[in-house]
Amino acid sequence: MTKVRADTNRLAFSMQVLIGALGSGLLLASASAEETGLESYLDAVRIEYGLPALAAALVKDGVVVSAAATGTRVHDRDMPVTISDRFHIGSNTKSMTATLAGMLVEERKLRWDSRVGEVLGDDVEDMSQSLANATLEQLLSHSSGIPGDTDELIELYFSNAAFDDNPIEQRLHALDAWKHHELVIPDGSPFQYSNFGYMIAGMMLEKASGTPWEQMMHERIFAPLGMESAGLGPQATYGLIDAALGHRVAPDGSVTAMLWGPAADIPPVMAPAGNAHMSILDYAEWAGWNAGKATRGPRLVEPETLQRIQAVHVQTPLRENPPPGTPGTGGYGLGWSSVAFDWAGKPLLTHNGSNSMNLARIVVDTERDLAIVVTTNFPGAAANRAAGMVIEHLYASHAD
Repeated sequence: MTKVRADTNRLAFSMQVLIGALGSGLLLASASAEETGLESYLDAVRIEYGLPALAAALVKDGVVVSAAATGTRVHDRDMPVTISDRFHIGSNTKSMTATLAGMLVEERKLRWDSRVGEVLGDDVEDMSQSLANATLEQLLSHSSGIPGDTDELIELYFSNAAFDDNPIEQRLHALDAWKHHELVIPDGSPFQYSNFGYMIAGMMLEKASGTPWEQMMHERIFAPLGMESAGLGPQATYGLIDAALGHRVAPDGSVTAMLWGPAADIPPVMAPAGNAHMSILDYAEWAGWNAGKATRGPRLVEPETLQRIQAVHVQTPLRENPPPGTPGTGGYGLGWSSVAFDWAGKPLLTHNGSNSMNLARIVVDTERDLAIVVTTNFPGAAANRAAGMVIEHLYASHAD
């Protein structure tokens, strides 16, 4: 990569950070007027907000009650999406990373209070004391004192190690380059939305298990749940337009479909923070399993462990107009936000995800065993509002 190209990518990524922080096993109701109605509704919302594609699903008591996908894989081209099209879910991957952590805690390979230095100190020597003392639970709840995506961290994400090493070594290099920083806990709430913190948490999982994070995701999340479409990185197969492509929006408003390769997603070093993709039905599988509080198979973790993952660990400070993909209020657990929506009348589990080319939202009501997922292959505030409108509509239509 030339220096000009590298600088351009870093600048684009910096702008993206400002815009956004970053076959199903479920029973599927047969096609009905409800599915047709949802498709028509989604198409109207998609057109109103100028989105290439939009997909949504609602799962109740482990059954997909309604699901549809509409629009095109590529902006301004006639390439219709299908219900099986893969969409990128960005930072909504974080709850999966937290669930992997819960598995290793149950296996006694880690503890929630395992410290970074305790687990990674032999691989990354002489890290600052505050960094060494940060715990797994703090990393997963964004309360360790590690900041958000600073210019320095963005430079580390785009390190040339991406062309020299495997992701495990890339993550080690990134942590080694940043290890002397002292962590700073903000006044008031300790919450700072930190992709770098999730990268370090993924490293702790890799060290404790002896398995790359990417492999754990496939073997311990995707496969047991029957999420056959699920994968990591850009959602389209290299060389094919076989998924709903993400889109980059330039400052002048021009839109570019991002086909595949490095430019179509976050750098692999950041993967534990958010690079999963899947169909809307497979995403509903994940949502429904969480709504069922781990009482409906497969038994990835014990119900008590999932309850800890979903419980609020830290309050998030109120943020006006937060970037899509980052929480603006409520509490935060381990990969989950808890937000009291006006239309729900109570806090619900939720998370937004965006790699700044796509956007995904999830809402889970564990009391009603109900969950809603919405995905689009377009970034930004309009996409976020459209997804929120769909969630509110589906919740109002199906909540008891």
